[in-house]
Amino acid sequence: MASLDLLLDSFCRRHALPPLFRETVKRHYLTLLPPLLAQQQQLQRPLLVGLHGCQGSGKSTLAALWVDLLQQAYDCPAATLSLDDFYLSHAARQQLAVTVHPLLQTRGVPGTHDLALLTTTLQRLANGDSLALPRFNKASDDPLPRSQWPLVSGVKIVIFEGWCVATPPQDAAALATPVNALEAEADPKAVWRHYVNLQLAAYQPLFHRLDRLFMLQAPNFATVFRWRQQQEERLRAQLQTPQSQRGLMSDVELQRFIQHFQRLTEHSLATVAALADRCWRLDAGRTPQLR
Repeated sequence: MASLDLLLDSFCRRHALPPLFRETVKRHYLTLLPPLLAQQQQLQRPLLVGLHGCQGSGKSTLAALWVDLLQQAYDCPAATLSLDDFYLSHAARQQLAVTVHPLLQTRGVPGTHDLALLTTTLQRLANGDSLALPRFNKASDDPLPRSQWPLVSGVKIVIFEGWCVATPPQDAAALATPVNALEAEADPKAVWRHYVNLQLAAYQPLFHRLDRLFMLQAPNFATVFRWRQQQEERLRAQLQTPQSQRGLMSDVELQRFIQHFQRLTEHSLATVAALADRCWRLDAGRTPQLR
């Protein structure tokens, strides 16, 4: 475990993570790696691991840590794949906004991802192929050029993380009543939410391919908003120039933006834990308790 400790310390320094994160990882997350390795060796094929967590829950950081430790401590080729890297281009979402509903201009919900590319990428990773992993530039609101996608080869464990990974579609009756002002004002006839729910149903075959599923469960949606505020504040502190801060949101803008995610986030909080192999309920400080 000494080597794991050193690697964990190095990761925390590089990502400017507080001491509490190190202790949380040692208590809750490190013990998962040997069982994942054993399962992969038993299957004799790449292992697909889903990691569900709402915005700001720390899922991307945890996925990156797991991949670092798998590669450096266990000599296991691993890769993290984020749902966020499969957003459709700005132009493609603009077209959806014209032909389906204006709210689809905003990236995030099912229907704003390139599902065909995501399915193909996961299939190739499951085959053990060499390939370039898509990357999305949130500052430009477009995918990065393919020349900038990182190359991977012979991956044995894939950590697939995202805010709605493994979320099931809602019953049609649940779509009738708006959950917030955005839905009431911008989607009074429920066109957008019915479309999103239909698209989410199309994601299910992909989710069903996951060999394991883990969840970081927020206390409630109000906490998710505070976490997103904290993310914006950290980014604002890191980006010093007005040009670099151009894509950051005010609290008012953030409040409207996050309402796009409220319905499915609350639905996920109520449903995904029962589907997960392991679920950690997070407190407001992101400290988990195993359920």
